[in-house]
Amino acid sequence: MKNLDLLNFNEQHTSSIYQYIFDLFDKIGLSVQLTHIFTAGSLLITSILLLIVIDYIFRNFLYTALNKIAKRTSTEWDDLILRNKVHVYISRTMITLLSRQLLPFIFLGFPLLASAMEKMLNLLILFAIYSLSNSLLKTARDILRASMAFKDKPIDSYLQVVQIFLIFIIGTLAISLLTGHSPWSFLVSLGAASAILMLVFKDTILGFVASIQVSANDSVRVGDWIEMPKYGVDGDVLQINLNNVKIQNWDKTIVTIPTYTLLSDSFKNYRGMQETGGRRIKRALNIKMSSVRYLSENEIKELKKIRLLTTYIEQRESEIADYNKIWNTDNTSPVNGRRMTNIGLFRAYVLAYARHNPNIHQELTLLVRQLPPSEYGIPLELYMFTKGTQWVYFEDTMADIFDHLMAAIKHFHLQIFELPASDDLKLLVANEPIK
Repeated sequence: MKNLDLLNFNEQHTSSIYQYIFDLFDKIGLSVQLTHIFTAGSLLITSILLLIVIDYIFRNFLYTALNKIAKRTSTEWDDLILRNKVHVYISRTMITLLSRQLLPFIFLGFPLLASAMEKMLNLLILFAIYSLSNSLLKTARDILRASMAFKDKPIDSYLQVVQIFLIFIIGTLAISLLTGHSPWSFLVSLGAASAILMLVFKDTILGFVASIQVSANDSVRVGDWIEMPKYGVDGDVLQINLNNVKIQNWDKTIVTIPTYTLLSDSFKNYRGMQETGGRRIKRALNIKMSSVRYLSENEIKELKKIRLLTTYIEQRESEIADYNKIWNTDNTSPVNGRRMTNIGLFRAYVLAYARHNPNIHQELTLLVRQLPPSEYGIPLELYMFTKGTQWVYFEDTMADIFDHLMAAIKHFHLQIFELPASDDLKLLVANEPIK
């Protein structure tokens, strides 16, 4: 009877199962080589079927157990484990480790093939461990995202740093397995190529440093509204990764910029405005200069009917009368002494109107000021803050204020400056007066 000694195998490494199957095929009268091939083939098929069954049982057992736990508990971490398929990667890792243990007993008759298969399975074990670790990291990321303490932090950047570190370790061990050299020798040789690696991973290194500084300085968070006109950015930050930042503009377009641009370039962050609870209105009405004049007593009496101006006009009348009496003002010329102007009363009205507007924040800066006159008239600027920061609310509030003021300005005998329209030019050409 043939035996395993024909291939110079030491008996202490011989599997009894392999020897038993080898003897069964040997009785058929096959050659030694064919006997080893059929023995290894039968063991391989049996092992594959066994591993498939174990994988199915193990994976479904874990899934069923986790699914029951997820249904009974109100926590979200168990749902995230299922969503990131942690049970699948655990099953694959266990199956790969079991395959590695079965390998020596399957290919006893083929030592060279067994050695190659051993290296391949060792690599698969490394990749399975990496996949499992990556799945657990994603689960941890999702759990932290749901936490209020980490909701606005660049968790994706941290995850990518750990992933790169894992890839480096797995890559080092994989090269060590393939070459048969110590991992330390690979790391020593890697030091000589550090300049090349710095060049290849320049963006990654810059992004890593930028992510740390952005997080440490708290300059940008996920959910912040930032504006960078140079890159066409004007919207909310969706994601901060190791290499890029993803922003959704108000027109729903997505802009991706390198992370390190948050350090190298300037940008505007509207978080302060959102946290304050007020959004600034800074817009002017251009008053036609030729319409500015003193008001007559009858006009002042008519404007005193405006409820928001009644008290103000009475106080001003008293102050002006006292001043003119003290200085013995000559009233024959309106330039002498002090008098009320239509633009002054209109400015007081705008300020009073804003102070009585429930949509204007009364605890933040609120003023109505004149800017230097220009060829477009006298700018009367409203500088104030709305009580809310939502875009639609802000625009509606500002539009309501200016709708009212543009309609009310006529009662103060003022005109808003505007460039001549085509109809105005036609009337001039026809020598007709402009109404």
